[in-house]
Amino acid sequence: MSLINNKYILNDEIGAGSFGTIYKATNVRTNEKVAIKVEPIKNNTKLLKNESVVYQYLSSTLGVPIIKWYGKDEYNYYMVINLLGESLQNIIERKNKIPLKLTLQIGVQIIYLLRNIHEKGLVHRDIKPDNFLFGLNDKKTQIHIIDFGFCKSFIKDDKHIPFKKTNNLIGSPTYVSVNAHNFNELSRRDDLESLAYVLMYLFFGELNWQKNLENGEIMNNNIIKNMKINIINDDKIPTILTEYLKNVRSLEFEEKPNYAILADMFKREIYLL
Repeated sequence: MSLINNKYILNDEIGAGSFGTIYKATNVRTNEKVAIKVEPIKNNTKLLKNESVVYQYLSSTLGVPIIKWYGKDEYNYYMVINLLGESLQNIIERKNKIPLKLTLQIGVQIIYLLRNIHEKGLVHRDIKPDNFLFGLNDKKTQIHIIDFGFCKSFIKDDKHIPFKKTNNLIGSPTYVSVNAHNFNELSRRDDLESLAYVLMYLFFGELNWQKNLENGEIMNNNIIKNMKINIINDDKIPTILTEYLKNVRSLEFEEKPNYAILADMFKREIYLL
């Protein structure tokens, strides 16, 4: 098997992102295990290069993987990052659901993680359980965020980008905000709203609109949107999660979220549990 960058050899496929395939790989010189994202050149998307630029820009940000190399051969583009552990999605597949206390502890970590990214002027726009991974060894309790394929700057010429309509839904239909379903430009509030649905998924192991998939077909956009709008009236949802959701839905397009207040909401509830 040929070496990538004369030192990396691909092992097992471990996932697929918004574009490209992710492999576990080994540095044959040091025996270090890494993750390599591969994007075929023939796809002509060049999204991996953009993602590598984002990783480099966020290189000193806590909870963002370290990029080790970006390059290409005649067939593919490659991006090498440090190897991480299980994703939140992996954990749910293994455990089915997790207790509210742990769900909220995860929520606190992710609120701060999103704050760190937002402070760099970026919105992630693809918040879902697959994109949050625990670290390895001494970082096994630290959550990391991956897959910046849909990431976008919300600052242009030192100003917040203007509100506008988009041509299509951006992100995973299961977790996107109501604004995304309305084809509105996304901002910081939308990453935080998507987090609400991720936390509900962790707690229940399934979301209402996932249960109602019929014949394996993706539900109509408006049906999912309306179910999300009405979920705050569902008395099965823990009050802390509906209060959080109401808070982030009340944010204006350009408004800076108060991450400390949101995290403190969860911390107070954790203390009581």
